[in-house]
Amino acid sequence: MTFGTMRAGLAWIVAAAAMAAPIGGALRAAPANQDAKAPGNTGVLSEEEFAKLHSLKAEAAPAPRGTLVDLADGSKGYLTLPEGWQPGGPAMVVIHEWWGLNSHIKHWADRFTATGRAALAVDLYGGKTADNPKDAMAMMRAVDEKKAVVTLKAGLSFVKGDARVKAGKCGSIGWCFGGAMSLQLALNAPELDAAVMYYGKPVTDAAQLKAIKAPLLGVFGEQDKAFPPELIEQFKGALKTAGVDAAIHLFPADHAFANPSGAKYDAKSAAEAWAKVQAFLDEKVPAPKK
Repeated sequence: MTFGTMRAGLAWIVAAAAMAAPIGGALRAAPANQDAKAPGNTGVLSEEEFAKLHSLKAEAAPAPRGTLVDLADGSKGYLTLPEGWQPGGPAMVVIHEWWGLNSHIKHWADRFTATGRAALAVDLYGGKTADNPKDAMAMMRAVDEKKAVVTLKAGLSFVKGDARVKAGKCGSIGWCFGGAMSLQLALNAPELDAAVMYYGKPVTDAAQLKAIKAPLLGVFGEQDKAFPPELIEQFKGALKTAGVDAAIHLFPADHAFANPSGAKYDAKSAAEAWAKVQAFLDEKVPAPKK
């Protein structure tokens, strides 16, 4: 794939975290007080079925341009800044898929700076990465939701407070596992200015969704067996009931359709989805005009 113009090149961004099941508790079982009708950690599929939706190509990513930084909760993050960056501009918290914060995620965070926004890719696996579905599933299941939310909020605090960034408007973006966590950040950080989630586990409890203050953009696939259209319609209904400023888009594609390194990649749907995301971010987390 080539990266000529910002919008064409950023089709890669639509791949940054396209691979895993979202979070809930310690990702082993739903808590007793969770809605019994809520989707499981792998949507409506078994873990084995869900794992079959994912693949990871072996091509090496370009050398990272950013740097690892320490967050307040003791975790690490990957910070990358646009050329000519001036503190005070917009920033995004980028949330990895189930493979972890690997070299490809760092590369995609670097590419995100082409929009004129700083990017901080958080690490919810404590420095571990996976290169096969079995290990990725185990790492994803081992995540503790409460600790993950602390890390996400630490990432948001970092881009707002660190002297190198001092971000004004801040958004979050993630894919599948990361998409679910982008939603979790919106649920737990009222200071967030925008949240984007790609085919991650939805929350269908309107009472819980009322905590969201940030505008939300959701991207899902009509052919996604993990998070099928009927589940997304429940999500849309719950968001409306909760009074959340949300736009949910369905595309004629499968799970992980926006990941160019995966078998389910759909270039047309990925480009159309990214155009929606870019327009959303241009409005909610605008970058400086060049």
